Amino acid sequence: MVKTEFDHPPWQARWIGLPRREDSTMNGESAAPGTRGVAVELLASVDLGPELEGMDGLQLRMRMVTIEPGGSFGPIHDHKGRPGTVYVLQGTITDHRDGIATEYGPGLGWPEDRNTVHWLENRGSLLAVEISVDIVSIE
Repeated sequence: MVKTEFDHPPWQARWIGLPRREDSTMNGESAAPGTRGVAVELLASVDLGPELEGMDGLQLRMRMVTIEPGGSFGPIHDHKGRPGTVYVLQGTITDHRDGIATEYGPGLGWPEDRNTVHWLENRGSLLAVEISVDIVSIE
């Protein structure tokens, strides 16, 4: 298993669906757990330098992230310089941000932009699987 780090405006509701939201019981974002029960598989990547002017040193990558029941993708992290989108294939993923826990099931997703600061968990009894597409620096 490979372990890695890793309130939408109304106009986004059309493409992300309408997730179930609930108040978080967190005492603060710092209470986020570390990563456990997470597998990350790189599915594809494209070097953007040769494709788009001004994109040298960046790549578009697509990963499949699997979170076991009770697993979490933390600690709390941001997406500054690493914008992306997520689409849930299976199970339910709870996204914790701004003191709010939002659940996303199959067919739903969310954007991760420079203002995103969050952590994820699988509160369900089924394996949760998401596809994550983002732009990152080539290491």
